[in-house]
Amino acid sequence: MGAARLLAKGWVVFALYVGGLAALGAVHHGVAIADIAQRLGVCTALFAAMGLLFIGGYGISAGLSVSHTLSRLKPVHLAPGFNDLVFVAFALFAFCVQTGFAPQHPEGSAISALQGASRFAVFGQHVLGDKLAACGLDGSRVLASAFAWLLAFIFLGSALSRMRLAAAIVRFERKARPEALGPQALAFALGLAAVFGIQALYMGTAYTLMPCKPLGGLVGDALIGLGPLMLAYLIFAAVANLLALGPER
Repeated sequence: MGAARLLAKGWVVFALYVGGLAALGAVHHGVAIADIAQRLGVCTALFAAMGLLFIGGYGISAGLSVSHTLSRLKPVHLAPGFNDLVFVAFALFAFCVQTGFAPQHPEGSAISALQGASRFAVFGQHVLGDKLAACGLDGSRVLASAFAWLLAFIFLGSALSRMRLAAAIVRFERKARPEALGPQALAFALGLAAVFGIQALYMGTAYTLMPCKPLGGLVGDALIGLGPLMLAYLIFAAVANLLALGPER
């Protein structure tokens, strides 16, 4: 739950998600599979590898040498936890719905019920729908966003049910690997980022400020399909670090 690992995970997932969207878009435009693998594969791998620099850079900023940081890095530190596995599975579900199901099934009774529930629970859905209508973009993005918010709520509820365990793990990790920012500053930074994300996505400010061209491109698709899940993970991380400031029980 350290800041470096959180940033690295988010960066890598975002890079892979955008790379997958770009690859499918290239396939739909008739680009050969070999060209896609050669060009987008290399770009996505390099872009994702940049996230790994956060781990080494954050370790150095904590006053540790590179050799000392690498010597303490074990395979168990790289293994995903339960919440990470659920997050990856949900991200794959959101990707499949956004790229496969939503464009082929824009209407239906179940789809209308899901969209109505998302508009009731998420104010940003109203903003997104109005923005997409003003930009003349297809309605499958509304369905993809509604499904992403459904997954985000499920993930957040599942993660919050194990919050005390997560806070205990954070305390244990801090004893072995102190954070460079300090526990109070890290909790404040994560909380501030969570508040910013809620305003941007849940309230829909990001959709209002984003021009139509990027909203209909890769950035907008990644924000619609992956943004709610990443916000849910960020909220979970902020709450876990906040609870970890309290005494052990």
